[in-house]
Amino acid sequence: MIVRRVFPETGPAIEVESTEAREQLGELYALAGTDILRINLVASVSGSAAGGDATSETLTNRADRKILGVIRRDSDVVLVGAASVRAEGYQLPRTAPLAIVTSTGDLGGHRLTVHPDRFIPFVLCPAAVAEVAKTALPSAEIVVVPDAAGRMSAVDIVSALRLRGLRRIVCEGGPSLAAQMLEAGLVDELCLSTSPIVGGVSLPLLGSSPIAAHRLELAQLLVDDTSTLYARWRVLD
Repeated sequence: MIVRRVFPETGPAIEVESTEAREQLGELYALAGTDILRINLVASVSGSAAGGDATSETLTNRADRKILGVIRRDSDVVLVGAASVRAEGYQLPRTAPLAIVTSTGDLGGHRLTVHPDRFIPFVLCPAAVAEVAKTALPSAEIVVVPDAAGRMSAVDIVSALRLRGLRRIVCEGGPSLAAQMLEAGLVDELCLSTSPIVGGVSLPLLGSSPIAAHRLELAQLLVDDTSTLYARWRVLD
């Protein structure tokens, strides 16, 4: 599989399975700065975050997964909502710890398996459900986040991570968590893979609740030989 940059200028073809691909893609996705919050999502052309199997699995491909790995490698922590951990069958990343956000402590149905060579995961939750979360995932470090009636703010979630030295954050969703980060004005960059599929399951990329409009600027666009697009968008406001 070949992926190539087409904006801001055309770049050389990158063979996804080559030994050089990780380094080449790493240069294209390198971050400048320390306190950075990226959102990394995949969607169909019609804007759904789920494919025909009701997960992102049927939207992704080898190039997308390679880019996912590159983005994770350049991050201090991978932030994700508990519903996505369950629905997507998350495993612990190899290059950064996983931080799971849950307002209820319910992690039932997760497939996380702790390996000695992987980072210990974090679970971010309100104090009232800390014991529930610890029971659900005993190997995790529980991070209590201030809440209002069980709801944690995006600012407090991000602050809890950065107080632990986890400054470069990639948020992989789900839709409501990504929208919450955008609404709080915390997002510096949106990395969006667009799969050449229309229709199917409808799961809005940023959830069903209305959010304010945010202006973006295209920083980079890649395309692979399946017509999947990989965009880096700067969030301007």
